Amino acid sequence: MSRARGSTTQPSQREVQCLDDAQALCEAAADEFATVSCRAIEARGVFRIALAGGSTPCRLHQILTEAPYRENIPWDRIEFFFGDERTVPPDHSDSNYRMARDTLLTELDIAPERVHRMQAEHRDLTGAARGYQEEIASAFDVTRDGPPPPFDLILLGMGEDGHTASLFPETEALFERERWVVGNEVPKLGVQRMTFTYPLINAAERVVFLIAGQSKATALAAILDGPPDVSRLPSQGVAPSDGKLLFLIDQAAGKLLHPATHNSNVVATE
Repeated sequence: MSRARGSTTQPSQREVQCLDDAQALCEAAADEFATVSCRAIEARGVFRIALAGGSTPCRLHQILTEAPYRENIPWDRIEFFFGDERTVPPDHSDSNYRMARDTLLTELDIAPERVHRMQAEHRDLTGAARGYQEEIASAFDVTRDGPPPPFDLILLGMGEDGHTASLFPETEALFERERWVVGNEVPKLGVQRMTFTYPLINAAERVVFLIAGQSKATALAAILDGPPDVSRLPSQGVAPSDGKLLFLIDQAAGKLLHPATHNSNVVATE
C-alpha cells in the first residue's frame, strides 16, 4: 500500500495525494482500482472503467497484472472503455487501445466482448463517436440520447498544456454539453482525436488523475492553485457532479503547488 505525503479536500470533494515518485503513484492507483472495482462488483455485479493512455497508465497496468491484484480482482466482471483515442488503427504504436491490450488486457486474458475500443481510425470520426456513445448506452442499458451514465471509475492523464483525455486548450470539444463522445480537431497538433466530453466525465462516480514528472509541474500548479480558465487549462473542467475527484501526483509534478494543496493531512470524506 502506497502512502501519500498529504492530501486536501475542496467543496467539490477534490482530493490530492502527493506520492514520492511515479512508482509509488502507480501503486496507489492500483490500490484505488482494486478498492473501487471490488466495491462496484459487490454492489452491481460489474465494474465499468474508462482507461487513459500514456506512460504512467502503462506502468499501472503492469502492476495490476502482478500479485496481489491479478489474483484478487474479479477481472471477468470488468468492462473496459477508453476516454480518448488517436485516429490510428488499433495496431498502431500510438494507439491507446494497443497500449492497454499489450500491457493489461492480453496479459489478463480479458474476453473481447468486455473491451470497448474507440474506432477512431474511421474516416467519419463524427459517426464513429456517435457509434461509441451508442455502445456506452447499450453497455449501461440507458437511452443513447439521455443523460450520460455514471462510470464507476475514469482514469485521466494531464498534458504539459493542461489538456486531459483529448480535451485540448481552445478546442471545440470543451464547449460540448450534450454529446458524450465527440471527434475533436486539435489545430496546434494538426490532428483529430476522439474523446469523452465533460458531461460524460463529470457523471462518473470517481475520476482519478495520474500525473507524474517535473514537466507537468507548471500546468498542475495553475490547475489546482490558479484561477479558473478552462479554455486554457481543460483539466480544470473535470468536476464530477455527484462523484469524487482524486489527483494522484508525484513529488516532481507537485513541486510548485502551494503547501496547503499537498501537505495537508485532511482527506476527502468517503
